[in-house]
Amino acid sequence: MNWIILIIAGLFEVGFASCLGKMKETTGSAAIMWGAGFFVCLTVSMLLLYKAQQTLPIGTAYAVWTGIGAVGTVLMGILVFKEPATFWRLFFISTLICSIIGLKVVSSH
Repeated sequence: MNWIILIIAGLFEVGFASCLGKMKETTGSAAIMWGAGFFVCLTVSMLLLYKAQQTLPIGTAYAVWTGIGAVGTVLMGILVFKEPATFWRLFFISTLICSIIGLKVVSSH
């Protein structure tokens, strides 16, 4: 169950990073709303990470959480913010995904 909580925490990390990107593109009340979304996603992500690491090793939980956030944010950048999807960028994101899966496989919890 804590692996599911950790995955959800990672998705909220993608949410707060994406809100930062949208906040940068907007002004006025729209920027304030994206800023509020950032703080909500940040809070939920941290609380879920805290919950997950109570039974998972902190090193593994943190690495998986950051990995999910990094992969998700890069994908959001490519799909939403029209960032380049170069071969090397996708190659290294793939290695990060393999590393996250590897941590899950070798984790004893």
